[in-house]
Amino acid sequence: MVKDIPLGEITLRKYEKPYDSSKREIVRKVCLSLGLLQPGDSRDIIVDILLVLEDARKNKEWLTSFSIKDLVEETRKDNSLENKGLAESNIRRQLKRLRDSMLVDKQENQYRISEFAPISELFENKIERFLIPQTIERVKEYLAKLEKT
Repeated sequence: MVKDIPLGEITLRKYEKPYDSSKREIVRKVCLSLGLLQPGDSRDIIVDILLVLEDARKNKEWLTSFSIKDLVEETRKDNSLENKGLAESNIRRQLKRLRDSMLVDKQENQYRISEFAPISELFENKIERFLIPQTIERVKEYLAKLEKT
């Protein structure tokens, strides 16, 4: 039996404009918009991880998974949120998801927002210009093949 394993996958969602939202809420909407978080998902530790990495980006800081865990715990406490999902293994799993989405780099067990670039720039260069056109082209290939069969 052959399994259908995608070579790439992308989820994009559109939400209302970010009027007077808090920084955490904006990062949450970014995660939702990019498919890193599912609507209604209460397990939103990835939001705080991305928030911590975004703050570190501004100072051009690399962070270990341990320091990310500590900063996420502090962020969640400051926002009166439960400390669910703070296991080291879960932090590393979420960092892997961010790396797979081309937003985060890892070097010698330290992490950063890719090239310390703004996330908007990463989205434009790595997803909008690279991943989306390739995905659309492949869908068109399947559609063309369908028309010939």
